[in-house]
Amino acid sequence: MVYRVQENVFDKFFKHRESLIRQFKKGDISKREFLEEHYNFIQQLNLKPFQRRIDSFEKGLYNYQYFNMLAKYCYMKSKDIKLQQKHPRLAEKFLEDSNYYYYQKDKSTLKLLEFLEFKNVEAYFVKVKSPGLKDKLFEIVLKDYENVIFHSKNTWLLERLQEEGVFLEGKKKSVIDNYINEKY
Repeated sequence: MVYRVQENVFDKFFKHRESLIRQFKKGDISKREFLEEHYNFIQQLNLKPFQRRIDSFEKGLYNYQYFNMLAKYCYMKSKDIKLQQKHPRLAEKFLEDSNYYYYQKDKSTLKLLEFLEFKNVEAYFVKVKSPGLKDKLFEIVLKDYENVIFHSKNTWLLERLQEEGVFLEGKKKSVIDNYINEKY
């Protein structure tokens, strides 16, 4: 008897995301296209974040990616000049939504780090081109997992990383420098 393993929504989400990352790294799509494609995919699958406890790495990572994508997409839309001119209230709403999703992303990050007990975590400020992010944006690397990198500029999250002794002094080049320094 042959058993067929059905791909779950988790698998679809992460496979699609990895595909978009490969396309971005090869230069096939821009950062803006990456964000739009990922956002549309989330909408198409009608994905929602986990509301209860984070009791697995996968759930924590999924929630981070979910909120991060929505935050970036809303921020990108809020900065659209045509939208600002024709529908300033809608642009303002996108910015409010972006701030909300960034806050939720940071809460998700903390829940995952607490689940992992801050083990094999390294955080530091990153070198950026954007004057608005200089001395604010920091990177969190989960060393036990390949290519798992979080970013934030949230001060309470920074303080917690410092309290846990995982925040390094100085600045480093981001592990994904090309991505964080490309405008969208």
